Amino acid sequence: MVATDNISSEATDTLISDGQPYIQVNSVWKVFGRNPERVLEPQHSEHDKSFFQTEFGNVIGLQDVSFQVNRGETFVIMGLSGSGKSTMVRCLIRLIEPTAGEIIIAGEDITKMSEKELIEFRRNKVAMVFQHYGLMPHRKVLDNAGWGLEVQGVKKPEREARTREVLELVGLGGWEESYPRQLSGGMQQRVGLARALAVDTDIMLMDEPFSGLDPLIRRQMQDELLRLQTELHKTIVFITHDLNEALKLGDRIAIMHDGKVAQIGSPEDIVLRPEDEYVGDFTQDVRLEAILNAGKVMVTPKATVMGHQGPRAALHTIGDSDGDAAWVVDRGQHYIGMLSISNAERALRAGVKRFDEAWDYVDREYQTVEPTTSFDELIPIAMGSDFPIPVTDEKNTLVGEVHRSALAEALAETSTADQDYEANAAENAALAGEAEVTS
Repeated sequence: MVATDNISSEATDTLISDGQPYIQVNSVWKVFGRNPERVLEPQHSEHDKSFFQTEFGNVIGLQDVSFQVNRGETFVIMGLSGSGKSTMVRCLIRLIEPTAGEIIIAGEDITKMSEKELIEFRRNKVAMVFQHYGLMPHRKVLDNAGWGLEVQGVKKPEREARTREVLELVGLGGWEESYPRQLSGGMQQRVGLARALAVDTDIMLMDEPFSGLDPLIRRQMQDELLRLQTELHKTIVFITHDLNEALKLGDRIAIMHDGKVAQIGSPEDIVLRPEDEYVGDFTQDVRLEAILNAGKVMVTPKATVMGHQGPRAALHTIGDSDGDAAWVVDRGQHYIGMLSISNAERALRAGVKRFDEAWDYVDREYQTVEPTTSFDELIPIAMGSDFPIPVTDEKNTLVGEVHRSALAEALAETSTADQDYEANAAENAALAGEAEVTS
């Protein structure tokens, strides 16, 4: 059975304590060409890749790259072609041998592994999804998705049972006996994703897996990955050249440029607080409403009422909150609906003793959102109601509420941040101009 709450026994063997980086990359270099060690000499530490190519004929794929990835995090590495992002992800499991540096995954230094240890690591501890699905045309979907388990030596009955579960998970139940040629591009990519999930590793490396898909199918696959991640909590390193994809999927993002990491941060940090001109130019056209979400502005629910309570308790709770409504929940804090103060008063006049015997007074259709719901979606909902917006998680547990005023304040703050960045950029440009005149 595919574990959704517990990771596989193989991955468990290598877990490190919570709070420690699960993947740690320390000063990694990849130098192509002859005598790569000369590039690493201390006197060249300040030079860029163009110097090494001109002077030595060496091509720099990665230059002193360092970052950390936390367990259960989706860490996106993005950049344009030639930035080094795909080289980096391949170095993580030594599909490309790094020239220098450390790559420590779950406490093990990958760069020090023997060939045998490395093969074992690749088979059991990490799964990789590429842009090109690599499906075998003569094998059915079930066999393609179970290929990783077959390589591991899992017996056929167990292999097929686990693979069928994963195919169901990615929306391919019923397609087990089909061949790749009978599937659309999006469905073929789902097979590739299922193959990675079937081996049930804790770490997934995804190298531009959706870039070859049509825009609509690509968005569907992004949504599918977000859904799966809420259930499986994998540690994902995701490579993309698409900023919007990075902002949508990443818990944190590393932007690469010319083999170096230009900036690492949350989507909001990258867009609102660019650390240099390159990142600022890269993100200048991003709409703030598309990256800010409910989780950034939600607050603890001010008034909740249990379904077994009555209108007197509800009116007391609403009065203490200085609001006009309460959220009705069950004993497990699962959201049921919205109770307005006017409906609570009506229920009191009607002699209602408990709301779970008189649901007509509770608006059970009142719209909820998830923490990841963007401002683009939140704003029209907020404008269409006089009450806050309830926020629920994937289990329908009430986790917060969003007030219209908080949306306005957040947008005002981000506008100020934009103005500050533009002012700083203008000041830096002016100073640079003065320096030129002085020199």
